[in-house]
Amino acid sequence: MGFQEGTKKGDSKRLKQAVAFGVFKVLSFLVVAILVIILGFIIFNGITAISWEFLTEMPREGMTAGGIFPAIVGTLCLVVGSMLFAFPVGILSGIYINEYAKDGWLKRFIKLMTNNLAGVPSIVFGLFGMALFVNKLGFGDSLLAGSLTLGLLALPVVIRTTEEALKSIDDSFRVGSLALGASKWQTTSKVVLPIAFPNIITGLILSVGRVSGETAPILFTVAAYFLPKLPTSIFDQVMALPYHLYVISTSGTDIEASRSMAYGTAFVLIVIVLLVNLLANWLRKYYGKKVKMN
Repeated sequence: MGFQEGTKKGDSKRLKQAVAFGVFKVLSFLVVAILVIILGFIIFNGITAISWEFLTEMPREGMTAGGIFPAIVGTLCLVVGSMLFAFPVGILSGIYINEYAKDGWLKRFIKLMTNNLAGVPSIVFGLFGMALFVNKLGFGDSLLAGSLTLGLLALPVVIRTTEEALKSIDDSFRVGSLALGASKWQTTSKVVLPIAFPNIITGLILSVGRVSGETAPILFTVAAYFLPKLPTSIFDQVMALPYHLYVISTSGTDIEASRSMAYGTAFVLIVIVLLVNLLANWLRKYYGKKVKMN
């Protein structure tokens, strides 16, 4: 009798496990299917608009003809500019929090504020950037103001990723380095940071993916409605793919005539994000191979 009850309980557990795994599989396939549908829709409608002229020429005729070259260049400039600010500041902040800050209320407060900053809506960053960089510091609507605003937007992700990457390194590396006479900074910069760097690259990937598609922050700080020329300095306005896509889809001079350009712009934006992510993943694998941990 006891053996039969045990068998029934075992069968019930296996059944519950099979059902749970089945649900997880269905949800996973559902997420992938949604992604494939979205990408397929954009590719199917946008691939017909892609041409050499579309990628290399200036927009004309109220953005119903010509190309999106200024928007491509503007987007790349904003991504690079924001990463030049967010990556070093974020890494140094993560190093301070994990390696130097003592456990206490100050460290907890910094981590709490960082987490809260990650949840602030992007439009709030845009308003802050307009108030500080555009008006207070006098940068005006410029590439510099937009890059700094997007850098602030990406900063929490880089900080948290750096902190978690450093936290995952075993303390034996730190103790061994200090025992050999290295200073705290030498241990961090020469031992801990190189080992953690492949995982820190993850923060860069996530940050690039976020800032490259943001519209609200650049709306108040840098984006131009129609600017058929390339920037010549960091104080120039630029066109950007997210804002350009928004404009020609909702408030262009002829929305129907520019519909194919909108799909083409979305397709190009996705390709740029994909290429940047592939580059970041390659860097992560490259540095991961250089760091051999037994």
